[in-house]
Amino acid sequence: MVAAGGSGERLGADGPKAFVDCAGRSLLDWSLDVLAAVCDRVVVAVPAGWEDGGDGHARVAGGASRSESVRNALAAVPDAEIAVVHDAARPLVSAEVVERCVAAIHAPGVAGAVAAAPVTDTIKQADPAGRVVRTLERGALWAIQTPQVFWADRLRAALDVDPATLAAATDDAGLVEAAGGTVAIVEAPRENLKVTTPLDLRVAELLLSGRVDA
Repeated sequence: MVAAGGSGERLGADGPKAFVDCAGRSLLDWSLDVLAAVCDRVVVAVPAGWEDGGDGHARVAGGASRSESVRNALAAVPDAEIAVVHDAARPLVSAEVVERCVAAIHAPGVAGAVAAAPVTDTIKQADPAGRVVRTLERGALWAIQTPQVFWADRLRAALDVDPATLAAATDDAGLVEAAGGTVAIVEAPRENLKVTTPLDLRVAELLLSGRVDA
């Protein structure tokens, strides 16, 4: 499932972020190629009015929040046993990372697995006034990415919450954790970046252009 409902406002885009051009293709198209090579089916949650894709993949209308969009996409595949959730804003995802996340959920007691990169910056916690409260031990911290892979029944149960809880969730793994599920970390490269700002888009273009040239 691909969450592709972002507005693109912070990117300065004229339309939904997933359809912004990046190295000659939309952000969404880069991810679709990888997911289609690994997954049995791909469902894309898009803004209302963008349901007609013409790319051979199912599209559903997204919701008021990212996790609601994921819930809508998951409802379109009620027989799915494994759910792979990916953000269209991460066009540099690789099939190898997706496959390692899928493999990770087969460990005993694991409900889900998330791609993540080790934190390399010093991270400080601050109070509302901007004063440092503490410096966190970065050796235990990870910057979470997508894909995020779950046993589908565990994700369905985690998403079965009220709209306010869905809106407050920053990722689906957090909902699975809140429901008592164990989520494993799968180390992924920092290059699997999320395109949010014009600078991110430029960096992604440079990296993807290298793939095209190769």
